[in-house]
Amino acid sequence: MDQKLPEPLTTQRVEIRRITIAPGYAGGLHTHNGPVFGSIETGSVVYQIEGETETVLKPGDVFYEPEGVRIARFDAQEEGVTFLGYFLLADGVNPELVFP
Repeated sequence: MDQKLPEPLTTQRVEIRRITIAPGYAGGLHTHNGPVFGSIETGSVVYQIEGETETVLKPGDVFYEPEGVRIARFDAQEEGVTFLGYFLLADGVNPELVFP
């Protein structure tokens, strides 16, 4: 992936989290307060930015969730999913997940 950000971003740090979602769990509509990049380690997830086509991400696949953009689906499939999430953060900012 070579993803251009929509505008310059002052990034002071990157927080990396290993996240596991239980089998069949639907993440629900959400947004992030900063750009998030990720890579699937195990399992699979249905991923969809609102208004775009859904896709199934599997081990080795990468994804990008733009800041403030509504993520319609991030739904673990029957085997669940584990992924690494990379949160680009300005100084003093913590990653937030907002459910509108």
